[in-house]
Amino acid sequence: MKKVQQGFTLIELMIVVAIIGILAAIAIPAYQDYTIRTKISEVMVMASAAKTTTSEYYLSSGSMPDSTGQAGINTDDAQSEYVSAIAFATGTGVASLTYTLANLGADVNGETVIFVGSGSSNGVAWVCTDSSADPRFLPANCRP
Repeated sequence: MKKVQQGFTLIELMIVVAIIGILAAIAIPAYQDYTIRTKISEVMVMASAAKTTTSEYYLSSGSMPDSTGQAGINTDDAQSEYVSAIAFATGTGVASLTYTLANLGADVNGETVIFVGSGSSNGVAWVCTDSSADPRFLPANCRP
């Protein structure tokens, strides 16, 4: 009896390697975008604390706070490795929080995410606006 050897041919193996290469070429950039989006979501959570304290000040006093101290906002950029600066500004019935992004990737470093809160008798309505970051990295409520 003759023993028959079975296995894959070189062409079959090359096709499998080509398919894996194509899948990797698609998956790696998608994964990089995903990791940047998750890092930006940490900034969004950090901003929610500042928005809450500013809104509480407005509701209790009827005006926007004049400083970060009055609002109870922590502007120390060391609270997140993904933020290089936090700016706060107010006007008549309006407050603005600006977060400058860092350590996210070459496409996003130095970009900003800006939250604007408008006070009314119903409270403070916050809008994510004027972000200089690429919209594909931002949460849905911050995309134009």
